[in-house]
Amino acid sequence: MDIIYVLVPLSLVLLSGAIAIFFWAVRSGQFDDMDSPASRILFDDDEQGHDAENNNQEQHRD
Repeated sequence: MDIIYVLVPLSLVLLSGAIAIFFWAVRSGQFDDMDSPASRILFDDDEQGHDAENNNQEQHRD
């Protein structure tokens, strides 16, 4: 039963730390744009890699 006197304050300290980290993340803009990182992976914006593929295909045709 004595362990409850340690666990309750420890859980309150951990909870307050988690809440502080959450509010820090909100203030620093971590949750500003939730949609574009998920859809960014769908678009291929690597132009150099695409040009290199075209060059390799043209060389194989010769």
